Amino acid sequence: MHDSNATDIIALVSTHRDRKKPTNLRVFIRDEVSLFVGLGTAAIFLGAGSRLIGIITHPVALIVIFLWLFAVILWSAVSVARHADCLAIKWGEPYGTLVLTLSAISIEVVVISTAMLHGENNPTLGRDAIFAVVMIALNGFVGLVLLLGGLRHREQHYNLQGVNSYLNVIMTLTVLGLILPNFTTTTGGPTFSTEQQLFLIVVCLFLYAIFLLIQTMRHRGYFLESEQVGVVPSSVHHALHVQSPAFHAPMLLLYLAIVIFLAERFAIPLDNSIEQFGMPQEFGGAVIAALVLTPEGIGAIQATWRNQLQRSINILLGSVLATIGLTIPAVEIISLVTKRPITLGVQGGNLPLLLLTLAVSVVTFTSRKTNILQGCVHLLLFATFVLLIFAP
Repeated sequence: MHDSNATDIIALVSTHRDRKKPTNLRVFIRDEVSLFVGLGTAAIFLGAGSRLIGIITHPVALIVIFLWLFAVILWSAVSVARHADCLAIKWGEPYGTLVLTLSAISIEVVVISTAMLHGENNPTLGRDAIFAVVMIALNGFVGLVLLLGGLRHREQHYNLQGVNSYLNVIMTLTVLGLILPNFTTTTGGPTFSTEQQLFLIVVCLFLYAIFLLIQTMRHRGYFLESEQVGVVPSSVHHALHVQSPAFHAPMLLLYLAIVIFLAERFAIPLDNSIEQFGMPQEFGGAVIAALVLTPEGIGAIQATWRNQLQRSINILLGSVLATIGLTIPAVEIISLVTKRPITLGVQGGNLPLLLLTLAVSVVTFTSRKTNILQGCVHLLLFATFVLLIFAP
């Protein structure tokens, strides 16, 4: 009798395991559909070579390829953000947000670098993309986050010391990288000399490294949720299927590899589309910035909806800081190595808009709480940015 019971128990456990395996496989397939789509798209473009991405004589085909790549890259980038969010749950802040930010910036650097090397006559592409990231993040997504957070929670709180740390470095690097070139006299136009370029590369990398040291070690508490908000329960993450870091980290890297591979292919139809349809050169930078920032923007909106404004700020301001601190050096290094001229200084109506954005951001984050009025002001500045792309 005892042996019979033991046999029944073993059979029951075995049956349970057999049922669990396909269940886990179905969950994996359901959650990672974008992985198969991304791998399939990468295989198609790898096999086709330059035949698909070099089409400029057929406008309809060019539009289809442009939208196809944009959609797949965006879907894969959202999956990068999802796995980074799971790592954030496992590792805590600010490490999870830092993983998301650095992943997005690596995508941006690849897209900008490829587009710069492909386009022979667009020395402003790097500047336009960097400027667009600043405008979309500081005005578009910050405005949307503050507006939605204010509508849902009336007022939201954040850690003032962390925001001040972000803005301090962002303002310094923005002025040095995007405004100062307009006023130097060593070279003509909004450009830097070789010595000035080398200095800017060192300054950007040094300040960003110091900031990371402050964020992750010495003053990590500056970037955690405000004590006034309290600890957010883990139930807010119920929509995520969180597993071990050993699963999420390789998946994040795999998605990132897919995005980087496809981003290299996307840069060519992007440049061809601008030339074929006579779009403003600034439009290319805005497309790159939107592609890079959308996953982070989604994560920021979800966080503020859960009353986690500090995480939203970490994502958005961290994106701006990483863009300026890492993308500007990458663009400068490409310019020095390839001997291609590059224009960094923001000109025309965008210059006062950039200065106004920095000033409004400082005013917005002068207290420990936000409301819908501040969100509306930032969204107005974002609308002005869109207007100046097509009506400078």
